[in-house]
Amino acid sequence: MEIDTALAQGDGDLSGPELRKLLAMVREHTGIAMSERKRSLLQGRLRRRMRALSLTSYADYLCRVESQPAEVTHFIDLVTTNETSFFRTPRVWAYFAEHFLPEWQRAHPRETLEVWSAASSSGEEAYSIAMLADAMRLSQPPFDYRVFGTDICSSVVETARMGRYEGRSMDSLRTSRPDVAARYFSAEGEAWRAAPELRARVQFERHNLMRPLSSLRLASRARRFDIVFLRNVLIYFDGPSQQQIVSNICAAMKPGALLVLGESESLQRFDTGLRFEQPLFYRKVTGDAHV
Repeated sequence: MEIDTALAQGDGDLSGPELRKLLAMVREHTGIAMSERKRSLLQGRLRRRMRALSLTSYADYLCRVESQPAEVTHFIDLVTTNETSFFRTPRVWAYFAEHFLPEWQRAHPRETLEVWSAASSSGEEAYSIAMLADAMRLSQPPFDYRVFGTDICSSVVETARMGRYEGRSMDSLRTSRPDVAARYFSAEGEAWRAAPELRARVQFERHNLMRPLSSLRLASRARRFDIVFLRNVLIYFDGPSQQQIVSNICAAMKPGALLVLGESESLQRFDTGLRFEQPLFYRKVTGDAHV
């Protein structure tokens, strides 16, 4: 029987118990609190994977996730959202380039700026950071920088590591910032590749923000950051999970470091050790902490 036909003839929709089990599994593996209103979205995403595995029921697929650890990675990739673009939310980048970078450089003339793009998706945010920081490197030696990007989704981490982009994301960059795009990207067939000087300073790893950065078995786990971008992430989590994520982020920030949130996010409800600086920006005011 064809997979699509089998789904249509009995297992086309998640049953109530299957949906509740699925939502519990999403929460277990990602910390994301999804509601039952996401039924149609989740069904569509699971069906694609089920076709690839020749499975005809959601129950069979959920059992596979539970019994085969290797499938968990695919499951996480299916249920997470990875919407991003270069220089998203212009006022963030205006403040970063015109205020944060020059002020940081004056205060730390011989240090390397450490930046964490904590939910970097396919890398556009991290490379946006790098392009602006690299302009500072060229104009204000000996300034230098490193960007660390993390995401829970393994497929987008691989895309970010390649630094190769095409379609709407790249079209938008070439239209909005043509000089920057020409300086830092070169054509590769129908796609565009980030310049070597950017890729040399940007590192990407898979990481679950519900866990402390120290859980990474990498030298990066010992790094402390001068600014962390955590934009449009907290909106997907409930209150306790938001508190856990922010606590983990704060532990990896240097005293005086900045945290950048999304436009619909706030830390007003949380005990964080962060002080409101201006809309979207919070500053760490507590003392040093162990990561």
